[in-house]
Amino acid sequence: QETIDAEVRVIMVYVAVIIVVVLIFTSQTYAEVPVLILTFVVGMILNMGTNFLLGTISFVSNSVTNILQLALSLDYAIIFCNHFKEEHQTMPLKEAVIESLSKSIPEISSSSLTTIGGLVAMLFMEFRLGFDLGICLIKSIFFSLFAVFFLMPGLLMLFGKKIDATRHKNFVPKIPFVGRFAYATKKIIPPIFLAVIIVAMLFANNCPYVYGFSYLKTTKQSAQQIADNMIDTTFGSSNMVAVVVPAGDYTSEKKLLDELGTYDEVDSTLGLSNVEAMGGYMLTDALTPRQFSELTDLDYEVAELLYAAYAADGGNYGKIIGGLPKYSVPLIDMFTFLYGEMQDGYVSLDADMTQTLEDAYSQITNAKKQLQSDDYSRMLVYLNLPVGGDETYNFLDQIRAVARSYYPDGDVYVVGDSSSEQDFKASFSRDNVVVSVLSILIVLVVLLFTFKSAGIPVLLILVIQGSIWINYGIPTITNSPLFFLSYLVVSSIQMGANIDYAIVIASRFQETKAKMHHRDAIIETLNFAFPTIITSGSILSISGFLIGRMTSEPVIAGIGESLGRGTVISIIMVMFALPQILLIGSKVIDRTSFAVPNVIHRHAADGRIRLDGVVHGEIHGTVSGVVRAIVDGEVNVTVISGSMVEEGGADDETE
Repeated sequence: QETIDAEVRVIMVYVAVIIVVVLIFTSQTYAEVPVLILTFVVGMILNMGTNFLLGTISFVSNSVTNILQLALSLDYAIIFCNHFKEEHQTMPLKEAVIESLSKSIPEISSSSLTTIGGLVAMLFMEFRLGFDLGICLIKSIFFSLFAVFFLMPGLLMLFGKKIDATRHKNFVPKIPFVGRFAYATKKIIPPIFLAVIIVAMLFANNCPYVYGFSYLKTTKQSAQQIADNMIDTTFGSSNMVAVVVPAGDYTSEKKLLDELGTYDEVDSTLGLSNVEAMGGYMLTDALTPRQFSELTDLDYEVAELLYAAYAADGGNYGKIIGGLPKYSVPLIDMFTFLYGEMQDGYVSLDADMTQTLEDAYSQITNAKKQLQSDDYSRMLVYLNLPVGGDETYNFLDQIRAVARSYYPDGDVYVVGDSSSEQDFKASFSRDNVVVSVLSILIVLVVLLFTFKSAGIPVLLILVIQGSIWINYGIPTITNSPLFFLSYLVVSSIQMGANIDYAIVIASRFQETKAKMHHRDAIIETLNFAFPTIITSGSILSISGFLIGRMTSEPVIAGIGESLGRGTVISIIMVMFALPQILLIGSKVIDRTSFAVPNVIHRHAADGRIRLDGVVHGEIHGTVSGVVRAIVDGEVNVTVISGSMVEEGGADDETE
């Protein structure tokens, strides 16, 4: 915990510096940077401060949520700020803030829904860490929205004059060559992209997933990891599993341990029934009075009396009458009983025998503490197999089958690192399908109503899903083990967050292609989208790589590395493959478009009209903004929010 906390604090400093540098580079005024940073910080503090409502959260969630929140929610504040700067060119400060907020809310809400949609899929994971991390990240998105909608307008009012006074030239270059390349290769790139993602899908399906830490190597090593590696190198490592069975049946325990010991996969076993007590006898061996007297040098008559007292104490009176010579009692139970009788003063032994009994009782007590409780016995099985792998998992099933053959009516458990990894593998098979299908379906529904077209969502999801396949095909090519949780978490985030980049390009292209030639439209689209994509994408990818390189915790490092690599791949795909796909699929998009009834109506009136709200239309000219006025004349406007009332008449439109 101390190591991870220290590492995360350092990562947060690096991420903060990177965010400031990127924002300065991509901003148009220096004063907007503190506005954006204050908005981020408040959203982050609100999210951190409400984690206690969840009771407890995973250290993984606590470590990565703050960093991912800054990266995931960055777009929201940037969208609002860009709208504000655009409106403030023609409107006073207050009106520009109000107008830009009204335009930003639908756009930001739509963008956040795709991110939340991807994260919601994590809530249905059987592996509960996914639920925990999903809840923390979804909550962080809501608090980021809260900070943008309720705090940022006030910050823009406070910093408004400084924003005007600190304008600088745009450092982000135009990229018309990318648009020209897209148009020139519109019939070449899509089939190449299709072939690449098919191959990537095959590689991703063979990704070398691992379910424990034994195969994972992080770039940074903690002091504990260095020490563990030195111990394993010097002394070797072992793979121990525990077989837990109902207590009391020492005969079955001995047979079970003996049978397990015959397998080549087993180095050794340890249980009460194969712990040697003294004289070559095991702790659970059943001895008659004669054997016990010979072992302990007790007089036979004393041993018989002791056995009779044991039988009476257990209510087994039948053994007292003629059955004592053949009465067998497990050595562990008789030693315990004899020690108790000696402590109570019913039995007196010489000094040597007393010392022997006390030593034996100490050994028995230690063994029972480790290997037996009131209800269960534990047997340790040391395997010469690796912790993970199909061979190990198959042998665990064999152990369970053997144990159940001796305990058909009782609960049998096989536990250890190997069995935990086997459980993770079983849950991953289900979680993989659930996360993939749900994230795609949720994002598909959001995009369907965002674009009012059945074609665009399919194309956008195909690009991002292709990026995910490429991302997880790389470990197959490099033969780099990947922790299964990294895939589940990052594929959800990549689908929910990176698709925003595709949305920016697709929505802008849909607007411009009706006004100009497709070649000019795609050039203008990429020039427009590049600053947003490079701002958000660079911060998210760099944050991911920093997490992957600067933490020694394999789970956190795997999430960071996969997220950074996946974001870079998504940026490349949406910049150099999506434009060609949109150009070639433009007719399909248009043919699959549909209309959604608009709840906002356009109204016209003559005479004396009272306007109060956000409107757009004509009043002897064009008006757009927040209007509170009485107009004498003709009015033809769309009431976005508020009301329009004809003086002396009824309301024409109310929200």
